[in-house]
Amino acid sequence: MFRVILHLDMDAFYASVEQRDDPALRGQPVIVGSPPTQRGVVCAASYEARKFGVRSAMPSATAGRLCPSGIFVRPRMDRYREESRAIMRIVAATGAVIEQMSIDEAYADVSALCQGPDADASLLQAMPLARKLKEQIRAERQLTATIGVAANKLLAKIASDHQKPDGLTLIAERDKVQFLRPLPVRILFGVGKVTEQVLQRAGVRTVGDLQDYAGDLRALVGSFGPKLKQFAFGEDDRPLELGDDIKSISGEETFLKDTDDRKILRACLREQAADIATRLKRRRLGAHTVQVKVRYGDFKTLTRQISVEEPLTEANDIYRMGCVLLSRGKLVSRPLRLLGLGVSNLREPGAQQLPLF
Repeated sequence: MFRVILHLDMDAFYASVEQRDDPALRGQPVIVGSPPTQRGVVCAASYEARKFGVRSAMPSATAGRLCPSGIFVRPRMDRYREESRAIMRIVAATGAVIEQMSIDEAYADVSALCQGPDADASLLQAMPLARKLKEQIRAERQLTATIGVAANKLLAKIASDHQKPDGLTLIAERDKVQFLRPLPVRILFGVGKVTEQVLQRAGVRTVGDLQDYAGDLRALVGSFGPKLKQFAFGEDDRPLELGDDIKSISGEETFLKDTDDRKILRACLREQAADIATRLKRRRLGAHTVQVKVRYGDFKTLTRQISVEEPLTEANDIYRMGCVLLSRGKLVSRPLRLLGLGVSNLREPGAQQLPLF
């Protein structure tokens, strides 16, 4: 059986839901998050706001300076989750096997529904199904989705990033090597900022450079080298994850003496954020949700969390979100016995847009 994978990615999901629900916001630079006058962060931004450089996890004050005309809207996570469930029901109704990556993103294996005489003929059979899926989401939910079609997860994800928003792209097996050649190495699954910098220092900037690299990649990126070479040629045998995957990563510290010393608490958060980021990168994951946990001397325990649309991988971003949660919730109103930081709603980090096309 030839493998046929769709990658569905809702377009600027949080902001698009707000623009749909409030017609006055349509066509406006919508920023979902705390207002710029308060200490907070951006959870999501519409495409109109992204043109100004606004992105998820950015301090709201910075977003306000970059986009003075931005309209700030408080996030409604329950509404987004409700909408996500409705969209995933539409996808499931096709008969596809689904791996939901996040609230607004999923892989759908439609191999059983799309089989032709060869791999590329099978992929072509998926195009009418993908178009119908996009049309149904638009008709029933008044939202747009971008879909990538390919023979594996790696290529389907790259295809869905190719023509956002409201795009539909197929990467044929016969074309995949040439399609990948001009793209930046960062587009490949598992290549984050650090790996990208290591590769660039070795003169490897595009996927084509990686395809042509004659040396042993293990000298640059360790045991990831052979897998990275396979990715460069569009080869990926990862199955859909249908359960038993890691759900969260966290750390906490119980202090020898209850404390509300900001220097001690900030240092603790920084250390926890660094550890979490390292563990995320080791598993090649990003996080959509950050949570803080505090326990007071009387053992009363509180937790607060915040979600963003784009996955977080960097320690500084995770640390900043933790600080925002502590400050916004006024959680350090008295000395703490315990402080914890965690992330959840994990998925592979989204690739960058493809500026070469």
